[in-house]
Amino acid sequence: DSITVGYRFRPTDEELVTYYLRLKMQGDKDFEVRAIREVNIYKYEPWDLPRESVIQSDDPEWFFFCAREIKYSNRNRLNRMTEKGFWKITGNKRNIKVRGTNNVIGTKQTMVFHQGRVRNGVRTHWVIHEYQLATFPSHQVNLHVLL
Repeated sequence: DSITVGYRFRPTDEELVTYYLRLKMQGDKDFEVRAIREVNIYKYEPWDLPRESVIQSDDPEWFFFCAREIKYSNRNRLNRMTEKGFWKITGNKRNIKVRGTNNVIGTKQTMVFHQGRVRNGVRTHWVIHEYQLATFPSHQVNLHVLL
């Protein structure tokens, strides 16, 4: 069950949302993606994530499904902390549309990893892109994101 030699996984934002993320969220029993593993990225430092990827390559890009974690039980605030730092949202969410239409199918949010704690964190070069379906509430606890 390995990935074929020479295989390159280069889905578009639209493909990531409409195919991979939508089918994962719908709980399709026949849905299996050998190229994307489910990993709680907040249990790892960003430099450790490449070895968790199904596809091992020199490309500096990896994909994971990750369930969202609520930081406090009485709020919708998400936990994006690791042992050695945190992921900080940068910029605005960008809409992902069906090509050639104005039909929004999802969003893409960029985050940068900072080492240390929130008040004195040092920005690093590690970046993730979080994808969400437009049809699922953003506060849903078991929402999967593709990174």
